[in-house]
Amino acid sequence: MTFKNIFTAAAVAALISSTSSIATAQTQFSDVYSPQVPSKITFCGKTVDLDPVEMYERFDRELTSLTYTHGNTMLTIKRANRYFPVMATILKRNGVPLDVLYLACVESMLNPRAYSPAKAAGIWQFIASTAKQYGLEVNDEVDERYNLEKATAAACRYLKKAYEKYGDWPTVFASYNGGMTRISKELEAQGVENAFDLYLTDETTRYPHRIMAMKAIMENPSAYGFHLSDRQLYQPRRYREVTVDSAVADWPAWAKSQGINYQQLREENPWIRTKKLTNKDGKKYIVKIPLEESRSRRKSGIKTYNPNWTDIKE
Repeated sequence: MTFKNIFTAAAVAALISSTSSIATAQTQFSDVYSPQVPSKITFCGKTVDLDPVEMYERFDRELTSLTYTHGNTMLTIKRANRYFPVMATILKRNGVPLDVLYLACVESMLNPRAYSPAKAAGIWQFIASTAKQYGLEVNDEVDERYNLEKATAAACRYLKKAYEKYGDWPTVFASYNGGMTRISKELEAQGVENAFDLYLTDETTRYPHRIMAMKAIMENPSAYGFHLSDRQLYQPRRYREVTVDSAVADWPAWAKSQGINYQQLREENPWIRTKKLTNKDGKKYIVKIPLEESRSRRKSGIKTYNPNWTDIKE
C-alpha cells in the first residue's frame, strides 16, 4: 500500500469515527415496548385460547403491527365514533355478532371512500361481483358499496350465509378474506374443522387474528398507547333525507337547490359516482342532506359511543 493510500484510509477511518461519535452523542431513541398479549380473548361469544404457540405468535404479530401503525389505528378509533352506531344497529337487526364491527375496521380502517388495488370498495371492501351477488347496485352512476347502510346489510347477508356453512365465526372471517370456495376446499383437503387449524396464504391466515387484535385495542385503547379526548372523536353526522325516484340531470345544481354544494352532497352520499342520475326504472334513492349544525364542530355537540375510547379530560 502506498503512503497516499495509507493516508487516505486513515483519513476515512478518522472521519467515520468522528461521525459515529457525533451520531452517538446526538441520537436519542424512544423506548419501544411490546404490547401485552392476553392469555385468552372473548371473540364472537366464545373464548379463544392464546396459549398455543402459533396462536400466541399470530396474535402478537397483529397486535404489535396495529399498535405501532399509530396513524391508521388512531383514525380508525376516531371514525368508529361516527360509524359504529349506524353499523351496530344493522348488525343487531340481522343477528350478527357486534365483533363483526372489527372486521370492517381491518378491511378499510373505516374509510368510507376506501378503494383497494384489487378494486374492492367502501367500508366493507366488496369487489363488484360479490356486491351484486348480495344485492348492491354497482354501475357508473351508482355504487352502493359506498352506501354505509346498504353495504352493512349486504355484509350481514354474506356473513350469515357463511356462518350457516361453517358454524364458526373465525372461519367465516377467513372466508371473507379468502372466499368460501377456497376455504371449503382447504377444510376438506386438510381434514380440519376451522380456520385456526388451516394452512393458508399468509394474508388469510393473519386475517382472523388481526380482527381479534383490533378488538383488543379498540376495547381499551389507552392500554396500547392511544390517548384521546371526547372532542377528538369524529361525531355522528345529522342530516335530513330526500327521496329521489326520477332522473337527475345535474347533481351539482340539485345540491344547490337543497342548500348545499356538490362537494357536501358527495361527502354525505359517496354512492353517487357521477354528476347525473339516469334512473330509467324510477328506483327510489335516499339522499342525505347534512344539517347546518352537523357541519360545524362547535355546533354539532359531543357524543361518545364507547367511553373506553377516551381518557383525556378537556
